Amino acid sequence: MIVAFIFCILFFRLYYLQIVQSQSMQIIAVEQWVRTLPLTAKRGQIVDKNGNILAISYTSYDVFVRAKEIDDPVKVTTYLSSLLNLDYQKLYEKVINIFVSETLIKLQIDEETALKIVQEDYSGVYVTENIKRYYPYGKTLSQVIGYLTSDSIGQTGIERYYENTISGTDGKYLTQSDVRGITLNDSLNYYIEAVDGLNISLNIDINIQVMAEQILEKIMQEHNPKKASILVMDPQTSQILTLAISPSFDLNNVPRDNVELLMDLSKNITVTDVYEPGSTFKIFTLACALSEGLTSVDETFYCPGYRIVDGQKIKCWKTTGHGEQTLIEAVQNSCNACFIDLGLRIGKETLYKYLHSFGIGSSSGIDISGESSGILLDENLVQTVDLARIAFGQTVAVNQVQLLNSFCSVLNGGTLNTPSLLNNYFDEDGNIVYQNSTIKKSKTVSGSVSSTLRYLLEQSLSKTGEMSFVEGYRVAGKTGTAQKYGEDGKISPGKYISSFFGFLNQNDNPTYAILVYVDEPSSGVYYGGLVAKPYAKELFESIIKYKNLPKDDESIVVKNIVVPDLINMSLSQALVKLEKLGVYYEIDGEGEKIINQFPSPGKEISQSSTIIIQTN
Repeated sequence: MIVAFIFCILFFRLYYLQIVQSQSMQIIAVEQWVRTLPLTAKRGQIVDKNGNILAISYTSYDVFVRAKEIDDPVKVTTYLSSLLNLDYQKLYEKVINIFVSETLIKLQIDEETALKIVQEDYSGVYVTENIKRYYPYGKTLSQVIGYLTSDSIGQTGIERYYENTISGTDGKYLTQSDVRGITLNDSLNYYIEAVDGLNISLNIDINIQVMAEQILEKIMQEHNPKKASILVMDPQTSQILTLAISPSFDLNNVPRDNVELLMDLSKNITVTDVYEPGSTFKIFTLACALSEGLTSVDETFYCPGYRIVDGQKIKCWKTTGHGEQTLIEAVQNSCNACFIDLGLRIGKETLYKYLHSFGIGSSSGIDISGESSGILLDENLVQTVDLARIAFGQTVAVNQVQLLNSFCSVLNGGTLNTPSLLNNYFDEDGNIVYQNSTIKKSKTVSGSVSSTLRYLLEQSLSKTGEMSFVEGYRVAGKTGTAQKYGEDGKISPGKYISSFFGFLNQNDNPTYAILVYVDEPSSGVYYGGLVAKPYAKELFESIIKYKNLPKDDESIVVKNIVVPDLINMSLSQALVKLEKLGVYYEIDGEGEKIINQFPSPGKEISQSSTIIIQTN
């Protein structure tokens, strides 16, 4: 009886192991008598829209040892430590560690070194192919392309976002071994081929990108800001043509030994950081008011230098006031009082309806990690004074991509698209496997309102009606100067973000939308008209030359003037002089006597430039 019971137990145990657990047992068996060496898949290239290579992989080699197969550990350690510049004692411990089947000695050595190791033909020493990444443009596009971990996995940027597409599938080389882990002579070898990753084409135009990064270098040298960036977008499709950030780092020499610095330099501030946009946001208030029929091009406004809302005095940047002005002049003057009036007319319900359609308060959906959605107060919490401030770009926060994309929606006829870096995937033969297409998200304004906005923004850069931002070309835009807030939620004195948004408006057709962003300029000036606008002008001129764009109108000229000496004049005298010159100006201070100016007297500047006058 006992014997029969024991027999039954053994029978069921054998049945369980051989039938129920057979598959898992076979896997364990294979793991014990098969040794595996990895075969790394070739990582796909990253190219710009014109096929210029931005990231490419080439073959490198990895060195492994199998301690159980090594005949002379001392000889092997001496040779490898000298050739590969490795610590002798640490390497020796790996070479004699028979409890590990394979041990990686060094990653990504060059072909010459690999051949030397192979020629020595040491038993137990193996060399396998690997893939190393190279970035031909170095630090260009570093926050966009991103970099890899030491084992070639995308860690940031496009390398991370499209990791599954670009990385491919690794293969394996398997050999049979005995119970001690030693390779069997005349054993079966198995080769599982690696599947290479797909190549990625971006919407980036590397030529415009390089232009933008060269201009950023000037901004960093001349204004010494904390950070600066330039975005260029196609207004019709929201394709990102340029995304430049400074400071940056060389992708071929990633500063991995300083993690804090690396995290800071690799952060894509165009999507991660939010800020109060200031006067550039007035474009949305204007779009709402025009769409609702609450204003017209010829309407007049009076600005005494402030508005009182809910008992609070909200100042215009020109504290002496702009006086009587048309809507066109109010846009040219960037008059806060006018936009407060428009915001109050619109009302919070209607304004919020439009802001949501513009994508304000939600992420843009760009194909890069880490995007912030921005900050838009809960509509139920908005007071009248909040509404007044939102109307001219305060009490609301956006990221740069979100802001530029929203601008494009009110310029292109009223379509909000999803901004994109990806153009397509293609295989090694150049066949397109996937073509990215424009994703439309919402309708913002009508075509007629869009056309009116383009006209008003063009007039904003052509104050006298006789000159242009760029000679011979129709260019439109808006400057912005915003105060920064500290971690305590209070305004940080002396800290500003200067910006400029603009676009080419050829034949009333918007192209090349540009946003220049300068965080905490410390050169002594901080107005967007001085810190950001001149560099946007330079980039427009470079793009026009590069694309060989025909002129819109030969009669559109840029006039130059000599900056007058305004120091010690009364404010009223200085303003009369500046108005006669037809030049843009901004007043810093509330006194009646001019104590300083920028640019300095005698300097020749474009009539579309801005002069800052400081009062006592």
